[in-house]
Amino acid sequence: MSNAVCSETTFKGLKAYKLEADKYSCVIVPELGGDVMRMRDEKLDMEIFRYREEATLEKINESRVLWGLPTLYLPNRFDGGVLKTSDDCYRFPINEPKLGNCIHGWVHEREHKVVSAKAENGIATLVTCYEFDKNDAMYQYMPLKFRLTYTYTLSADGLRQDIELENLSDKMLPVSLCTHTCINAPIVKGGKQEDMRLRVPAELKCELNERSLPTEKLLPLDDRDKQYKNGDMHPVLQDIDNDMYTAGMNTLDGEPFNGAVTTDVGTGRMIINEVSAEYRFWNMWNDKGVNGYFCPEPMTAMINSANLSLPREVTGYTEIAKGEKYSCWQSFCTR
Repeated sequence: MSNAVCSETTFKGLKAYKLEADKYSCVIVPELGGDVMRMRDEKLDMEIFRYREEATLEKINESRVLWGLPTLYLPNRFDGGVLKTSDDCYRFPINEPKLGNCIHGWVHEREHKVVSAKAENGIATLVTCYEFDKNDAMYQYMPLKFRLTYTYTLSADGLRQDIELENLSDKMLPVSLCTHTCINAPIVKGGKQEDMRLRVPAELKCELNERSLPTEKLLPLDDRDKQYKNGDMHPVLQDIDNDMYTAGMNTLDGEPFNGAVTTDVGTGRMIINEVSAEYRFWNMWNDKGVNGYFCPEPMTAMINSANLSLPREVTGYTEIAKGEKYSCWQSFCTR
């Protein structure tokens, strides 16, 4: 069994934790929303997430969702900033004025506390926690206390992220989670962006309107959509702007596989991102495709899910009562 290490370090001047196990390493920064700011396969010299040595902290803070593995609570867009739950209605500031929406929530912009940090039996583990209460400026818009806990484990099998959301309030807590996964392009040192391919388990296309909100129509896959399903999609060097799909199931090594696979066809190297059943949607975006990364985003619920007329079993939207917990997980490995 290989040794594992969990040590304190710095990232752009901030306190961080470096996890090392077998061929993998990752750097997690509690102050930056508990984000995995860097993950590497040291043996194969693969940079998993978007990382730039020259990027300053100021540059990263311009848009936290564009770096590493940012986790979003109340992700993507809510029409007019409105979120309707079963027992209330909340109105958030419009932070996407061009389209008139509230986008991506706020937990990725908050400092997370470290609950534990350890390494034993070949596994490095870091647990971080964010508790939302009246001390947060956003509490005036949604006065619901909750606790969000991330457990990161790094081993010879790769990186696993477990998310737990707990309702600490007396009202129903809306549940929608996503990671704005920023995959580096290329993934291999010296690789070519034109060699990148992406496969996601797309099943039905979620039609969006001109404000990037669902029309509530679920469409069969056309020839372009099938490129995702078949693993032929070029995820960069073209503009991909909110391609959203319900999740089905693909296969990997002849076995059922729920997740996304990024391949460098020039070298055969792969990033394998497996997700739990709670992630029922995938949304693809790539910042116009010319900035050296792309985002295959697993989501537990549709865009604007709380406000749609579709049933919850279709939208993925759910709520939890006081004391209840909602959990999901995903993992990353390379080959």
